This record gives sequence, C-alpha cells and structure tokens, in this order.
Amino acid sequence: MNHRRTTPLAPVTLDDVRGAQKMLTGVARMTAMEGSRYLTQLIGSPVHLKCENLQRTGSFKLRGAYVRIAGLLPEERAAGVVAASAGNHAQGVALASSLLGVRATVFMPQGAPLPKISATREYGAEVRLHGQVVDETLAGAQEYARTTGAVFIHPFDHPDIIAGQGTVGLEILEQCPEVRTIVVGMGGGGLAAGIAVAVKALRPDVRIIGVQAEGAAAYPPSLAAGRPVAIGQPATMADGIKVGRPGDVPFAICAELVDEVRTVSEDALSAALLLCLERAKLVVEPAGASPVAALLSDTGGIGGPVVAVLSGGNVDPLLMQRVLRHGMAAQGRYLAVRLRLTDRPGALASLLGALSVVDANVLDVSHVRTDPRLGLTEAEVELHLETKGPAHCAEVGRTLREAGYTVID
Repeated sequence: MNHRRTTPLAPVTLDDVRGAQKMLTGVARMTAMEGSRYLTQLIGSPVHLKCENLQRTGSFKLRGAYVRIAGLLPEERAAGVVAASAGNHAQGVALASSLLGVRATVFMPQGAPLPKISATREYGAEVRLHGQVVDETLAGAQEYARTTGAVFIHPFDHPDIIAGQGTVGLEILEQCPEVRTIVVGMGGGGLAAGIAVAVKALRPDVRIIGVQAEGAAAYPPSLAAGRPVAIGQPATMADGIKVGRPGDVPFAICAELVDEVRTVSEDALSAALLLCLERAKLVVEPAGASPVAALLSDTGGIGGPVVAVLSGGNVDPLLMQRVLRHGMAAQGRYLAVRLRLTDRPGALASLLGALSVVDANVLDVSHVRTDPRLGLTEAEVELHLETKGPAHCAEVGRTLREAGYTVID
C-alpha cells in the first residue's frame, strides 16, 4: 500500500518499519497475543494483550535499540555507544550492543534497582551510576558522548528507534487482523509513534489510543500547544513512562497519527498491575500495565476488538510488593486501621476476636504503649487486614466502633 512520510521532522515510513522487521529477524521474538476474558466482559468487545513483557530483556526496547545501533557506520561502532536509563532502555542497549559486537556504556541513576543494574551488566554493558534523578543521569551520558566520541543512543527521539518499535504494530496486525483499537502507554512517545506509523499506513481505520500517567502527562499540554512542552518534575510509579517532555520526532508523528491520549491515576495503575498478575498470570511493570489501567478507568469510545500493549515486565520486587498492596487497598481488599484500646491483659485478644466475627484476616499487628499522646492506661494498635471489598471494609469499621474502640485512622 502506498504511504507517506508523516512530516519532515519525523521521516519514518512503513518501509522503514518493514526494514527494521527484517533486521530484527532472529533477534527480537514475536511476542504472544493473549485474550483477556475479564477485560472482554468489561468493555463488551474482545480484548487481547500484546505481551512485550515477555520480549528479550523484558520489554520492547530491544527492538529500537538494535535497529539504531545496527545502522551505525563502522567508525561510529568503533567509538562505542552510550545510553542513559533507569532500566528497560539500558537493558535493550546492552543486549543489542553485545549482539552487534559494539562496546556499550550505560549511565544509570544511583538509586536504580539492583536487579536492573545487574541485568544490564550481565548483558555486556559497562554500568556507571551517576546522578540521583534521570535528568542528571542523562546529562552525564551526553557529556561522556562529547568527551569520548561514543554515539549517544536516545531512548525514543530518533527515527531508527521509532522504526524498530513500529515492528510491534506489524505483529499486532498479523496476530489480530480484526483489531479496531490499539491502546499503548506513552512516555516520550517512541512506541506509540512506531505503532502508529505501521498501523495507520496499512489500516487507517484502526484507532490508536495513547496512555499517560496523570503525574507525568506531557502529551496533553504539548498537543494543545502544537509543540513539545516540558512539564514540571514528573511523578509516577510508572518509571517506563515517567518522561517530562515528548521527543521531537515521536511528537510530530503522534500529533498526526495518534487519535487520542488518555491519562490514568496511580490507583488505576495499581489495579491494572494486580489484574494482570491475578487474571492473566502475567508479571507487568506499572508502565506496561497503563493500557489496562485505561480500559479499567473508562470504557467509553473504545471499539473492539482491542489490543492493549503490555510494553514491559521489568518491575523491582520491592516496588511490586508496594504496588500490589496499593492495588488491593484501592479495591477494598487490604485495609490498614489504627485504633486505641485499654492497655490491659486480654485487650488485644478481644480486639482480634471482634475482627474474627466479621471474617477479617489479620496480616500484621503493631502495638504501641509508649507515646506522649497516649493516656496512662491506653495503647495504640495498627492492624493490616485482608478484606473482601469496600462493603466489607465498611463493616469492619462499623463493628470496631460498635464494640467501643476508638478508631483513629
């Protein structure tokens, strides 16, 4: 099918994406497409999950990194490459460089999760910990590129990167030819731009919906202004889409080809991650779960069949624990309650007995007796409970108050 370049600033075409697909043969795997019965029932149309969390290195980032590095001139390869990343891009660059025999240096924030640091090193890159936030890490990598001549590999703002990510779109059309809507997370916009280039060239009727975290939503103001606009310090648990400014190249494409950009809350991201784990049996990071969060938050205007792109699964175990607890709390399945009781023998046992009557499972108990706020005969107890939903949480609170306990929080 004939197709056109999007804009002079974004010279990425269907031919570029098809070329990237050939280049990635034997390198990136065609990831699975799994149906979701729960989400299908929710929106009333078939929903499929494109499992890039099962890609090599645990995310789609290998695709773009490999295409970008493979396209370097011999003298550029000899100088090596450098990247800055808190996780997924780091691992993609590390493995791509190793496969292509190119020396790679990856700058990561000093607080990056140890599993991601270890994985990046194991894929063959030299890791340098620099800066407390990604902006400082990025500055360190760019300075390294200036002083050493190494080629800086941007995570999303380059046509080759976008062409590589666009291969996800070609696979979606092959695996689900009846697709009507594709929902994909957006940070800088490289994945959404690549998918849009490939899909809109072949199936202009397919809607592309981008999803951003509310605390890191740079695309809505940028689209309103007609140019990339930087927002204040982005704040979200979804590190993979925690970007304060769209890239120039992907923005030009997304502004033309992405039909809609939605935002999702942290509660929705937590619920989506929990759903992927419990219902789909898939480990997905918060950024990768953002399309599912969008489906959970608002089913309006989403025509099916729908493909939700699970972009990555590299989640730190400690973050996973916190997010799952947050997601359970948002669904009324986890309740933390703080109360005061008389400090006497058997008081705690009586409290636990009252909770057993309403079938609340006690996960943890914290007992404080020495605090200036407490009376001489008072104690404060914090309980973490497993509950069965909002109605059950309300029943627990009501039971405690009726039993005479002072519920503080």
